[in-house]
Amino acid sequence: MERTGPTVRFSGLLAVCSATLLAAATLMASAPTVSAADADLVRNGGFEAGLDGWNCANRSGAAVTAPKRSGDHALKATPAGNDHAKCSQTITVKPNSTYTLSAWVQGSHVYLGASGTGTTDVSTWTQSPAAWKQLTTTFATGPSTTSVSVYTHGWYGTPDHYVDDLTLIGPGGEPVVIPAVPAGLKTTALTSSSVALSWNAVSGASGYHVYRGGTKVATATGPSATVTGLTPSTAYSFQVSATNAAGESAKSAAITATTTEGGGGGDTKLPARALVGYLHSSFANGSGYTRMADVPDSWDVINLAFGEPTSVTSGDIRFSLCPVAECPNVESEAEFKAAIKAKQAAGKKVLISIGGQNGQVQLASTAARDAFVTSVSKIIDTYGLDGLDIDFEGHSLSLNTGDTDFRSPTSPVIVNLISAVKSLKAKYGSDFVLTMAPETFFVQLGYQFYGSGPWGGQDPRAGAYLPVIHALRDDLTLLHVQDYNSGPIMGLDNQYHSMGGADFHIAMTDMLLAGFPVAGDTGKVFPGLRPDQVAIGLPASTQAGNGHTTPAEVNKALDCLIKKTSCGSYQTHGTWSDLRGLMTWSINWDRFNNWEFSRNFDGYFGN
Repeated sequence: MERTGPTVRFSGLLAVCSATLLAAATLMASAPTVSAADADLVRNGGFEAGLDGWNCANRSGAAVTAPKRSGDHALKATPAGNDHAKCSQTITVKPNSTYTLSAWVQGSHVYLGASGTGTTDVSTWTQSPAAWKQLTTTFATGPSTTSVSVYTHGWYGTPDHYVDDLTLIGPGGEPVVIPAVPAGLKTTALTSSSVALSWNAVSGASGYHVYRGGTKVATATGPSATVTGLTPSTAYSFQVSATNAAGESAKSAAITATTTEGGGGGDTKLPARALVGYLHSSFANGSGYTRMADVPDSWDVINLAFGEPTSVTSGDIRFSLCPVAECPNVESEAEFKAAIKAKQAAGKKVLISIGGQNGQVQLASTAARDAFVTSVSKIIDTYGLDGLDIDFEGHSLSLNTGDTDFRSPTSPVIVNLISAVKSLKAKYGSDFVLTMAPETFFVQLGYQFYGSGPWGGQDPRAGAYLPVIHALRDDLTLLHVQDYNSGPIMGLDNQYHSMGGADFHIAMTDMLLAGFPVAGDTGKVFPGLRPDQVAIGLPASTQAGNGHTTPAEVNKALDCLIKKTSCGSYQTHGTWSDLRGLMTWSINWDRFNNWEFSRNFDGYFGN
């Protein structure tokens, strides 16, 4: 926080001289020490040559003639959507050296910083200068640091900001040369949807690019990477290149790797188009109780709602049929079990759904994790179920401060849930059906925000399902995100989409299938799922939840995603012809609404 006060005016020659000497002494004491060998290492720091030497994310920067501090030009940067208009330049430096970074800025929430220093990365910022203001920071390089990245950026949703006269003062380093081509590329592990690769480290490389069939699909800072989102029993060609500040090497010799057969996260004998619904088995509401035997054959996956914990953190999950006092027409447990067997004999899958709106589950300890595995197994065995649906909502999942990479989560509630589900999968084998029903807040919102964010202050639940989905993608049968009870969510077109129409389902589903950079970080891309692993989640009626979509709009969404027709303004990133189907909350509400939802599904797919 910067404090300002009234200007003090001195009178008299003595006062003027004293003030001048004091200012000079202060300046000498605070100014960084600069040796004769130090120089300004920034290329085009005044932006007189446009953006030469600079990389501005998503074309967010431009050289303008006004406002400017000196010369003829300055940088104008425009934050938009989930982009904060970062402009950066990689500069060659010397190890074990000290540098002073400075820039003049104008605008709201403007940042100046340096990363890759090898010691402590630095940044400084100003909140809202109406006139040009100088930002300055210093840093030391590490013993093996030969390049750093200097950058400026604004903040999400803020107006344009301006930068001029950016300098980096310190000793210049030796020129960086393009690294050699990586050698020793090989496969280290295979699954039905992923290939793990490794190669020999290259001297002078700061990172690596992995190519599949000539298209870059992954980046890595070390000599290994895992490519995901692949199709079972399919051969793929891979190459790798090395990069640093000087550029990118040629690609390595190609190798071929073939994914294993499906089974872990495949369709587990689901039909090509599946209809998933939740059955209110343990409670009553305005929709009325529906007996298992009365569920129509339209429903391919029936999720029993809900298994709930004895306490939020116990991990001990219990399930029982709705009490007679609450549901007068409830069947007996023997009848319920017999009806489940009849459904399974007809090719249907019946799962226990854990959580729901009221069933908060936080596996914050290994004891809770183990209790979860034991209690869920007991429910599955008691009723002879086919698997598990994870419907964690509310505050069940959140990311601890500092847990910033969905690929390697550290938050106990996340890590323990992944471990618990893997244990259940290992116990029941390849026929175990695993589905998930997260809210958009926990998945697609991760395109903009992840956890509490790099500076804190964000909701730690934002995107919190992403590490769970990613870690279990090879075991996942279906992901059906709840496209309802949601606020506006930004899609891959960087536009906000609101629930209730085809556009929302098209944009939200396309994100799951195409993949997206988490929190806008292109180094942390959530890989898309296979279309057969994805269904669209909708409310069955206007009473079932906010965001009800009419049958006509549902059909438009299916047309766009499966056939790439009727897409409206949003253009998908593929034609997802193998999209699995639809999920709804709920079977009970669909019955209440004269089976409109399931009849429309059957009509669209010709069932």
